[in-house]
Parts: sequence; structure tokens; C-alpha cells
Amino acid sequence: MVLMNLLTVDGLAAVTNVLDLAGVFASALLGGAVARSMDFDLFGFLVVGFVSGLGGGMLRDVLLQDGPPVALTDPLYVPVAVAGALVAFFVSFSERGWDRLFTFLDAAVIGFWAVVGVQRTFDAGLEWPAAIIMGTITAVGGGVGRDLLLRRVPAVFGGNALYASVAVAASAVMVGASALGSPTIGIVAAVVLSLLLRWGAVRWGWGLPNGRNWQPQSRLASLLRRGRGRGRTPRPVRPGAARLLRRPGQRAGAGGVHTGSIRIDSVHTGTLPVTPDQPHPVEHGED
Repeated sequence: MVLMNLLTVDGLAAVTNVLDLAGVFASALLGGAVARSMDFDLFGFLVVGFVSGLGGGMLRDVLLQDGPPVALTDPLYVPVAVAGALVAFFVSFSERGWDRLFTFLDAAVIGFWAVVGVQRTFDAGLEWPAAIIMGTITAVGGGVGRDLLLRRVPAVFGGNALYASVAVAASAVMVGASALGSPTIGIVAAVVLSLLLRWGAVRWGWGLPNGRNWQPQSRLASLLRRGRGRGRTPRPVRPGAARLLRRPGQRAGAGGVHTGSIRIDSVHTGTLPVTPDQPHPVEHGED
């Protein structure tokens, strides 16, 4: 009987709101974990949790231009985001506990918000291409905003397990199920698919190929690369420079936390402090 009620307009809207609020709380909690790893104070927890929990939905609503963002008109959204950040501030989990919790939460958030983004887009009267785009933006927008705020390379750009591609797949499943007149099945399938794909990506390291994987491997390509390399003096790379490029920057002294989908590591650059009266020192790599 409950499943039948979900097929009605009012029931589907109620489920969409519940999933949206669940995603806000979970994503704010994830943002709080990042704030804890960077040794932020309470205000920093609240800001990072707010951006992480509400950024994707607000960006979606602004792009849809279907009235003010839901986070500004519904009185529950901001308190739920604040609650998620406060839980991360007051409750300290072990590294293993964060790993287990966030692997599940991150996957669930992708599925929840993909469903919400697709449904909001259909409610605004747009077609399926826009629904897939908005479902993806809803799922990953908060994380991208958080990473940019903290001067980190957004996780959606690669270098890690599947992330944005999971949101695209979940959004496509929801769109297909809605087109067949079975949005309830689409909700369940999208969430389950995101859980399975994210778990497999974290467990077995599934990921999309990068640019180097697609370089030509023929004999001619090898000769051309060898010819381009002749006569060039290789540029010296400072020890630790590649490591700094791979990892997001953060405040010195912050501890490292592995959250399954988010790898938050301490980075020590070995750089001496510089004052206005001193020349810039020579950096030393890590031992």
C-alpha cells in the first residue's frame, strides 16, 4: 500500500523531500569530517557543512529558475545541515569508523540526490537530458563547492574511485524508470545502483581511464615520443612536488583521515616561514 502511494504526485513529492533532507544531513556530516581533519573551529565546521550539504541543491534550483531555492523557502533545510555539521564536531570517530560510515553515506547521498535532481527537473517541465544533468549536479555540486572553498582539486575530476559517473548512471536509471511510468522502481534502483557502484569502486579501485591510458601504443607513436624527447634537458623535479600535485592542500598539522570516498592527508612541504625582510627560502622535499 505504501509503494502504491509513492506513485501519486503527493507521495512522490514527499519521498523526494525526505531523500533530499537525508542527503543534506549526510553530506553536511561528510563536510564536517573534512573540517575536523583540517583542525577547523566550530564556525569552520558550520560553513563547510553548509556548503557541502546545501551547495548542490541550491545550484540546481538556481539553474532551473523555478522559484527561489528550496533551501531558502523550506525551514528544515538549514537546521538539518547545521545538525550534520554539529554531529561531526561533537562526535569523534576512529579512522576505521569514518571509513565504514562514509563509504556508505557517500554512496547513499549520490543515489538520493540523483533521484531528487531528476524529479525536481521534471517538476520544472524540462526533458530528460536536463534531468540527467541536474541529477548529476545535485549529487556532486556540494562536494565540488566544498573542495573549491578549501582550495582542493574537486574529486569529480578524477584521480580516485568512480564518483560523478555514478551520479550520471543513477540519474539515467531514474529518468528511464520515470519514462516507463515506474518512478518508485526508479528510486529504489538508483539508490541501490549507486551503493553497488561506489562500494565496488572503493573496494576494487574502479575508475575511469585518465589521459595517459589513452596515449597511442603503436610502434610509430613510440618512435615519435622518443624523437620529441631527444635534445631536451629534463626539468628537475623537486622531491615531493608530485606528491603535492596529487593531494589537496590543507592546513599544516592536520591529521589524515581516510573516508573511503575522500582521502584527506596531511601534507608537509618542508617550507620555512617567510617574512617581508627575508628572501624566499629554498624548499626541501620530504624524506
